[in-house]
Amino acid sequence: MRLSGNTVLITGGTSGIGLELAGQLAALDNTVIVTGRNQSKLEAARKKLPGAYAIQSDASDPTAIAGLYEHVVGRFPDLNMLINNAGIMRKINLHDFSADLRDLTREIEINLDGPIRMTVQFLPQLKAQKTAAIVNVSSGLAFVPLAISPVYCAAKAAIHSFTQSLRLQLKDTNVVVFELAPPITETSLFDGEMSRSDVKVKPMKVTALVRQALDGIEHDRLEIRPGLANLLKLMGCVAPRFMVRQLGKPVDRMLARRQ
Repeated sequence: MRLSGNTVLITGGTSGIGLELAGQLAALDNTVIVTGRNQSKLEAARKKLPGAYAIQSDASDPTAIAGLYEHVVGRFPDLNMLINNAGIMRKINLHDFSADLRDLTREIEINLDGPIRMTVQFLPQLKAQKTAAIVNVSSGLAFVPLAISPVYCAAKAAIHSFTQSLRLQLKDTNVVVFELAPPITETSLFDGEMSRSDVKVKPMKVTALVRQALDGIEHDRLEIRPGLANLLKLMGCVAPRFMVRQLGKPVDRMLARRQ
């Protein structure tokens, strides 16, 4: 797909992979729109991305998605690329019986329900364009789960499956469906409930990740697996039980701290 002259909407575009995608796409002469829930982060993104547009919206809220659609399509009728990037990652101990059952599935609502709803909401707009694309950001952990983050991994595995189905359903349209499955990346994702000590792997630099992602889109590689994500998929097929055990080692430390 050509990577210039597009109008691109990126959810979760105020930090990490989303912000870097916005910056590199803007530099390639694309009109870039980013969304996020935090107004102060949106203002910071505006300053960092001159010429880009920032809109407050919650990718997990169906009402907000409908409102975003009306606003964006009215203002940017040439919108032809949707990047479903918004997501959170949490460490969850399933032995904690005091957990709020509604909060327990928050990653499903943001990481899975959000991209599905965004895709269906914006599909009429994308199908009306001469060329269009949807990019769903999954994870290398869609292929082998990191057991201390079970809901995140389940959501990303589901996005991987949904993207495959979506691609087949849109095979006779002008909408190309990409999946970007990042490895552990140097972003703020591991500055919250998760920490870098939970995953003893050197993270990939976000600038390098996004360069590989855009190269994949430009060359129509439908499943883009930069760095260790490619190895995770390969080893998940060759030695799945071994890989699940390897990535399950942090569970022992989590359970030990609980005792």
